Amino acid sequence: MTPGPFGRPANGYDWGMTDQTQQADPTEQYDQPEGTDDQIVHPGLTSDMTDEPDHGEESYRGSDRLTGKRAVITGGDSGIGRAVAIAFAREGADVLLSYLPEEEEDGAETARLVEAAGRKAVRFPGDIRDEDTCQQLIDTAVSELGGIDILVNNAAYQMAQLGGIADITTEQFDRVLKTNLYAMFWLSKMALPHLGAGSVIINTSSVQALSPSPELLDYATTKAGIVNFTKGLALELAEKGIRVNTVAPGPIWTPLIPATMPTERSESHGESTPVGRAGQPAEVAPAYVFFASQESSYITGEILTVAGGAQAS
Repeated sequence: MTPGPFGRPANGYDWGMTDQTQQADPTEQYDQPEGTDDQIVHPGLTSDMTDEPDHGEESYRGSDRLTGKRAVITGGDSGIGRAVAIAFAREGADVLLSYLPEEEEDGAETARLVEAAGRKAVRFPGDIRDEDTCQQLIDTAVSELGGIDILVNNAAYQMAQLGGIADITTEQFDRVLKTNLYAMFWLSKMALPHLGAGSVIINTSSVQALSPSPELLDYATTKAGIVNFTKGLALELAEKGIRVNTVAPGPIWTPLIPATMPTERSESHGESTPVGRAGQPAEVAPAYVFFASQESSYITGEILTVAGGAQAS
């Protein structure tokens, strides 16, 4: 694989671009990932992937849009979470990274990237399906970062079942709801006393919220719930000066895909979008920066779809 100008494999990226702002043809900016038919063990590590995603390591250039902010990012070890952590750090924010203990390898690497940007990284391995763990997470953010300005509820669990509802066990359904909905509810409620006017909550929903795939019925159900939670909470908190929005990604290339999707689904990941390819985490992170920054001061309760032309709103 041809190395890029910064000494790392190109991974299909158009290395003629100097940063995320330079104009390029989105259909050619990235190649379709290699190894989409690979299967890795859940939760999946970045190093397990044949073609590692681009998180903006070499391309994201910050411009002080989040200087001095303190952010909590769940699912912050890899994929979209890592890309958001890199972007936030390069915009000037300190970050707490929440992830599962078995994802420590990825968590440590993301922390290294945050620190390389000159910002503080706090690692918090733990399973946020547990309410007490969520409280410990918020307490740690307050003690280690000095407070919270941005809460990103990004952690999610899915496991595709080609047999549909008949193959979704109660155990799986419970895990999906606890990870995707309960944790978001607990963390938002627990963070609220620490959020002042100008603070933001950003939830990760999905195009699945309005265009559910039968094999992801339980996951899609939670993503629809996240959209309604976002809109309802935004109405409640607007008078306090706290904004709540959601980013709805489409087919983004992260470890979750080869770890949870059967080969017959993952091998064509993203090819049906109008852009014609899977998205990269680096292409999603700017949406979170926008919602976290003061530039979106008059926007709350909204969905921002990042899905190569697929629709979620």
